[in-house]
Amino acid sequence: MIVYKRPEALSKVPMHYCPGCTHGIVHRLVAEVIDELKIENDTVGVAPVGCAVFAYNYFECDFIEASHGRAPAVATGIKRTHPDKIVFTYQGDGDLAAIGTAETVHAAARGENITIIFINNTNYGMTGGQMAPTTMPGQVTTTSPYGRQKMIQGNPIHVCEMLSTLDGVAYAERVAVNNVKNVRAAKRAIKKAFQNQIDKKGLSIVEVLSTCPTNWGMSPTDALKFVDEKMIPFYPLGVYADRNAMGGETSDK
Repeated sequence: MIVYKRPEALSKVPMHYCPGCTHGIVHRLVAEVIDELKIENDTVGVAPVGCAVFAYNYFECDFIEASHGRAPAVATGIKRTHPDKIVFTYQGDGDLAAIGTAETVHAAARGENITIIFINNTNYGMTGGQMAPTTMPGQVTTTSPYGRQKMIQGNPIHVCEMLSTLDGVAYAERVAVNNVKNVRAAKRAIKKAFQNQIDKKGLSIVEVLSTCPTNWGMSPTDALKFVDEKMIPFYPLGVYADRNAMGGETSDK
């Protein structure tokens, strides 16, 4: 009986992520889904600029590197040119919700038949922990040393809530990977997002609450607790849009 094995779609190379970072968990979940759906040879990933800039090294499917924030636009071009391919982007909060806001919103509004995996760790991880659009009120970063203040830095962006208002979004769910139960739920969401693309339903996005122990100044264990105690109350988990092919909609929000 096989209890654990490396997914075939996950490359056999060491990852560069910091100890305790949960990017690796999400990579594995995406790879497992690609294996289970048997789509490795038909999948094209789009790597971001950010901590996951080297994502193309970690998957066995084809990959393209996009300029900062432009992954949804690049994915749109790939999908329209090769509609038979399964196209996904893998993006952080700075990439998707800051410099890439326009690309994300308009790809969603058009209902591009792509899948977006969105990693929310509430800061710019790669460049030193600056404040991101998702940084929570009161949260300390290198550019909000006294904590994010609404009157100065404005309010955070709730991406799933915002995109769920657009009719082109077939599916939007927020998940976390801070414990076994949430990891399993995250995999189900990622698999549904890919299956939606196969079924030609439109754009699907899975937002994953992720850790950043290095920039948060925490141990990996404390970072997992931070997700549970601080992030999830502010960014509630759940399905924000789930539209079927006939235009119907169900949501638990």
